[in-house]
Amino acid sequence: MRTFVSAVAVLIGLVLAAVAVPAMWVDRNIVQEDGFVAFTAPLGKDPVFQQRLASAAVGSLGAERIPEALSGLVTPILKSAAQSLTSMPGYPDAWTETLRRSHRLNFADPATLPAGAGAATSLTLDLAPLVGLVAKQVADATTLPLEAPDQLLITIGQPEHRQILERMSAYAPMGYAAAVGALIAFALAFVAARRRWTVLAGIGIGALVLAGAWTLAAGTVGGAVARTSSGNEVAEIFKSEFVSAASSSFAQWTMVTAVAGGVLLAAGLVLRFVGGRPNTGSIGG
Repeated sequence: MRTFVSAVAVLIGLVLAAVAVPAMWVDRNIVQEDGFVAFTAPLGKDPVFQQRLASAAVGSLGAERIPEALSGLVTPILKSAAQSLTSMPGYPDAWTETLRRSHRLNFADPATLPAGAGAATSLTLDLAPLVGLVAKQVADATTLPLEAPDQLLITIGQPEHRQILERMSAYAPMGYAAAVGALIAFALAFVAARRRWTVLAGIGIGALVLAGAWTLAAGTVGGAVARTSSGNEVAEIFKSEFVSAASSSFAQWTMVTAVAGGVLLAAGLVLRFVGGRPNTGSIGG
């Protein structure tokens, strides 16, 4: 009976762990605003992506916002801004604010958004902070009161993708409870086992299997996301960089799991060897 209870507890722990680790990664790096900003901030340093961002920001300040009499003066400044946007002192803060606004649009309840902020129905980036940076440079150089739009939304996904994110934001935080449940199940298995080395070895083998399964699943999900098309060059570059960064980040978690599984398996085998050695003391006669 103890062996059966131990085996069931190990299986339950592995099932909970299979859900807990991906859910916690999603919650920390995508669902939580600070985690999302920290995770995606380096994407703004990619030279090609920076150039596309600058072009999109400058392009949004079209002729309708600039008096025709001043277009000859402003156009060269806009071209200069497109080339120097990412080197402006305010660029890091503007990019961070872009990420924060975008996260709120994609995850927040529309009722909690500030007045005047339109609710997005698809996955979007809001480039308004970057446009504001360009508009400020033009205003400083020409004294022209150029106003930037309150929002400049670029679609990076379809409505069904947004629905997936909404479900993720609801269920991902449960990963922490699942992790606690997995630890409790493993502890119960260890206490109930007659041969505790089998518990260590079983958890280790299970962790190695999970690491392999997560690697395959991550590759499948990343490939599916990469095959979707938004039709926008900025969005496509952001999506490509995001998928690459996500794959690299989750691979680190997978590697840690695989290493932990290998250590537990080795510990179980060592315990089996040490505990299974025959008694070499004196033999009565």
